[in-house]
Amino acid sequence: MEDLDPRLLVDLLRDHIIPDKSLGQHFLLDQDVISRSIEICQEQGSQLGSESKVLEIGPGPGSLTLSLLRSGSDVIGIEIDSEAILHLERIFGNADGKLEIIQGDVLKVKWPNNLSHIVANLPYQISSPVLDLIQQYHYRSPLKAIVILVQDEFAERMSMEYFGSLSPLGLSLWLDFDVKLDKKVPGGAFSPAPRVNSRLVTLIPVDRSIENGAINRKMFRIITHHCFSSRRKKIKTLLSKTPRRISRVTGWHKSRWKSAIEDLMTNPPDGFSENWFDNRPDMLEPEEWAIIANRISSYEE
Repeated sequence: MEDLDPRLLVDLLRDHIIPDKSLGQHFLLDQDVISRSIEICQEQGSQLGSESKVLEIGPGPGSLTLSLLRSGSDVIGIEIDSEAILHLERIFGNADGKLEIIQGDVLKVKWPNNLSHIVANLPYQISSPVLDLIQQYHYRSPLKAIVILVQDEFAERMSMEYFGSLSPLGLSLWLDFDVKLDKKVPGGAFSPAPRVNSRLVTLIPVDRSIENGAINRKMFRIITHHCFSSRRKKIKTLLSKTPRRISRVTGWHKSRWKSAIEDLMTNPPDGFSENWFDNRPDMLEPEEWAIIANRISSYEE
């Protein structure tokens, strides 16, 4: 593998295929971006090495795969394109038992057990459902670190670092991770070049809780999705309407929701102002949404 580099790997694959836009095939050329992905893991105290088991989503030409293998890690790639798989087999074989390629749609195939890391350049059009699967996997089997390359605008929604940038996506991720924005990546770092910038993002696992203990995750997601679907309205107006998905929570129905909201408005949670419900959704902090979700979920008729 000593004589390989990202540009050569991309050129070799492009000799056999025309990149498929429907699969989000923008192949990473920039070694600095790839190296930064590996460095981030080390900076977060979860350095890649012989004990690491890394999932790569859509390895394509193997640009990132090459550096992951050079780190000594066991690498499992999920790839949907049969020509890309043939290319990876020609280039790497099984890399002395360190590389496994699973053919299929990452949204449908079973992910391998006991992963330690996920490092991947995500196709733009499936970034959101892949993140949902990452969260589900991490909840069942905690990961040490996740480093992904996504569209820059999407990365900002993930991180919620900017005023007014709270979103159901970012709030859901907040339940399990601190989201850190890293290196911005221009379109020219890929072949073919996308028309938008990308961004490296790190998901740092955290143990999230509030004063009264664990957060009711299902209720949290239902409430935040419900309120942020009309984010310009006041919270009081939004919560006065029963979420369509509330019936998915055992024991919940329209009348119980209405009573719970009346109780919440009449008796604000500790630390909340009397008129907190006159705010718009993005004026509350994630912790406050967690308190609201737990307060509602604990209401008994």
